[in-house]
This record gives sequence, C-alpha cells and structure tokens, in this order.
Amino acid sequence: MGILAGFMVPHPPMIVPDVGRGSEQQIEETTAAYTRVAKEIAELAPDTIIITSPHSIMYADYFHISPGSKAKGSFGSFRAPNVAFDETYDTELVQLLCRIAEEHHFPAGTLGERDKNLDHGTMVPLYFIRKYLPGAKIIRIGLSGLSLTDHYQLGIYIRDAVNTLDRKAVFVASGDLSHKLQTYGPYGFAPEGPLYDDRIMDVAKRAAFGEMLEFDPSFCQKAAECGHKSFVIMAGAFDGMSVKSEVYSHQDVTGVGYGIASFRPTGDDEDRRFLKKFAEKLEKEREAADPYARLAWFCVENYVKYKRSIKIPNDLSESLLKILPEEIFKKQAGAFVSIHKCGDLRGCIGTILPTTDCIAQEIANNAASASSRDRRFEPITENELKFLDVSVDILSAPEPIDSREKLDVKRYGVIVTSGFKRGLLLPDLEGVDDVDTQVSIAMKKGGISPDEDYSLERFEVIRHK
Repeated sequence: MGILAGFMVPHPPMIVPDVGRGSEQQIEETTAAYTRVAKEIAELAPDTIIITSPHSIMYADYFHISPGSKAKGSFGSFRAPNVAFDETYDTELVQLLCRIAEEHHFPAGTLGERDKNLDHGTMVPLYFIRKYLPGAKIIRIGLSGLSLTDHYQLGIYIRDAVNTLDRKAVFVASGDLSHKLQTYGPYGFAPEGPLYDDRIMDVAKRAAFGEMLEFDPSFCQKAAECGHKSFVIMAGAFDGMSVKSEVYSHQDVTGVGYGIASFRPTGDDEDRRFLKKFAEKLEKEREAADPYARLAWFCVENYVKYKRSIKIPNDLSESLLKILPEEIFKKQAGAFVSIHKCGDLRGCIGTILPTTDCIAQEIANNAASASSRDRRFEPITENELKFLDVSVDILSAPEPIDSREKLDVKRYGVIVTSGFKRGLLLPDLEGVDDVDTQVSIAMKKGGISPDEDYSLERFEVIRHK
C-alpha cells in the first residue's frame, strides 16, 4: 500500500473552539481547509497516521519516536480538559522503523521519553481527523537539532518501513510557519517572517521538495518558524516519487503563519531523488573550492575514513599538489578549519598562532581535529561526508587593543584573555552583528565571567571556501 498522501498542517490550539472561545473565528479559512484535510484522510481510510510534531520530545542529536502501545492527552493546559484523546500506537511499525535506524547507525529510536502525554502539535491535527476517522493507529515522531538532510533521510526510512509492512498510511507534517509576520503578533515582526512564508508556500505549491534542503538555518531561525523540519521529514517520505500538490490555505492574521497543503504520490520518478541531488551539488562545490579549502576537505575525508592524519607534503595527492600555492608550504600562520552540514556548524578547531612549520600542516592538523575532537559535537561519520562543506580561515598575528571601539565584527576577530583563560571568535559570522555580542560570545567560550578583568586582542583573517 504505502504512504497514500502527505499533508502540511499547522497546530494553533486556538483553532479548537473550546480553547479559542471565539478567537478561532479569525482563522475560519484555516479551519475550513483543515476540515477538508480530515475528510480526505477519512476517505483514504489509512491503517496508520504518521505525525511529526515540533512539540513532541526533541533532542539535539536524536529523533525520538514515541514508545508504548497507547498515549493520552488533552487541552487541559489550554483550559479545555474536556477535549481529550486516547490514541493507540502502531507498535509494529515503530519497532521496524527503530530496527531500520539501528541497521543504518541512524540516531532515531524510542529512548529518552520524558513525557508520555500527547503534545498539542499532535492533538490539533487529531482534533479534526478524529471527527471523521476514529479508528486508525498513529505513530508520533519528534524533530531534532540535526541537519535538514538527516530529517529528510528519516522520511526515507519511514517510507521504507511502511512499504515493508504493506501499511496503508498517511503522513501529517504538523508545523506552523513564521511566528514573526505582524508587529501586533505575540512574537513581533521580522523581515524574514513573510519571506519564509512566501517561500515555503511556493515550495509546497510546486512540491519542490529539494528546495526545502536549501533553506539556511539562520534564515529559518530569524523567521521563527517551527515546522520546517517536520515538512522536510514528510518530503523524504516521497523521495524518488512524482507528487501532485495543492495548497488549500495560508493565513497570517494572528502574526503566525498557518499553511495547509496536500501531496499525493503519482508514481516513481528518479529525477526527484533530492537527497542524492543535494549531495551531488555539494560535491561539485567542493571540487570548485579554493585550494586551501580543498586541502582541508582532503584532510577531513582521510581522517574520517581512515583515521589518518595527513603529513605534508608526503601524503598529498598529485592533483592536490598541483593546485596548492607555494606560500602554503613556506609560510606559517594560525588557521581555523570550520565544517558545516546544511548550514549548521558541525565542527571547528583552530590555532591562534602557528604550531607547525607551514600553513599546509596547520590546516591538516586542524582539519583532523575539527572532524573528531570538537567537544561540542560527536565525531563526524563517513555517512555524513557527502553533506559537508569545509572552509579555512588564515589568521594574522593578534594585535593588543585597549578598547572595544577598535573592533569591527565584519573585519576583525577577537581574543579575550583573563589569566589562563582565553576565548576567541572569528569575524564576519552569521548572527554576530555587533561588538558587544562578539566579545560576549568569546568570553563565554573562554569561561570568562563579565565581572572578571580581561584584555582584548584583534586579528584579521583571510577566508578560503
């Protein structure tokens, strides 16, 4: 049977009349579209409803799949305890999905449940669905702090599990759009808010699922959306399939975006294997990168695959030796190697001053460390390599300064020192827009409290990517 349809839906508790108490009339268009979704799901008569929710249990590095055979919930925290649910989980599907994740060393499973109760991101869709379809089982899956590619991959594994069991299923991707659409809204306004809503609804209209992987995490954060990763998991469930899409509604009258759309698979389509295409695009970008960045990538790849630190120049490939400039073997400098995955930092290690005989060896050492010894992250795995991009910052010698006024977040990095404690922040970083923020982050990295005496140094970098 497989996944018969997917639906993008919001989850405002106010849409439930017992919660909204009249305020739900502001979003009647959304209510009408939601009712249409519920009726369509009932007509499909699925065995299982798969619900991904931003308000289920969420971990930074793990996808939580709700365990057990049953779960209850109500809108009691929204002053409507009479609106309650008693749901049955599809335990067989959950168990198979967990096995698939384990076989692929993928971070998903039923560990770490902190709250058995259903969340409102799950209950709002069920409020409408249960009016027309009382019987289908559900599975409930939370989002994570992992990359968009990981969320998309989870969708592929969900589809595989459904197909293996020959389940008749529908996918409900629960998530609001931007929370910063109007100045009078509960979260205020940000210019990224309406941009996000326009962009994601256009993607939904065209079923352009590959473009969901291109949304920059910083842009999504500024837009204050909560559903993007939920939509990406659903997109992964239709990887390699042609999809007929239809947008039912989009409202922003409360200052929060509510979008509803449907997606119906219509057959296989090899041209819509978007995760594969995304990896191929990144590979081409790495091949066209600056020589310094290509050296760093070579060292990252070798360390992750073979646990081998590169010795310069003996371990370099002939093709790499041909493109590297002479200065990289003759000059010394501090260097930082930064690794990103879908726009999210995945590892960054560097040296303020040179510790080796040449820049090339400095890059090689720090590339290996960034991929395996950044304490903020787990070591990079071989499966992740195809989704990474690597950049290199070459540092000038640090220069002492006596005032924050001599800093410029776009031009200079900063080093804050207090006794034996030291924190560093590179220049021109996304989200670091003023000197006070820059210094504050550097102090935090160095474990330096605001009431301690400290000195400042600045430095410039040449960024290679």
